[in-house]
Amino acid sequence: MALTDPLGDMLTRIRNGLQAKKDSVLTPSSKLRVRVLDVLQREGYIRGYTSEEVAGHAGIRIELKYFEGQPAIRHVARVSKPGRRVYSGSKELPRVRNGLGITIVSTPRGVLSDAEAREHNVGGEVLAEVF
Repeated sequence: MALTDPLGDMLTRIRNGLQAKKDSVLTPSSKLRVRVLDVLQREGYIRGYTSEEVAGHAGIRIELKYFEGQPAIRHVARVSKPGRRVYSGSKELPRVRNGLGITIVSTPRGVLSDAEAREHNVGGEVLAEVF
């Protein structure tokens, strides 16, 4: 079955894995998912990820991160959805929890966190928010 929102599916797998106290979760691979995971790893929300072969298809194993028994990611939500795309300029990028969280943005310079996008003075599609 084809997924309508592959990125939303990955974020839900991460959310469910954290709620179930799993060490890692498995998701199908795509370039966008890998770029989003790069941002999450750079910002310290996940330990890392590795490529795997899953039933003849490329997959990604995401190593989840916990701090003193609590998940490093307390909230992860998709902002721009297939039915309603959300775009923002560099000056109007939303701040999550007054700067304590991050917004993941797809820009012409690649997938960046909101702080990196402001630094490069680029806007784009607001993919997700994490804190």
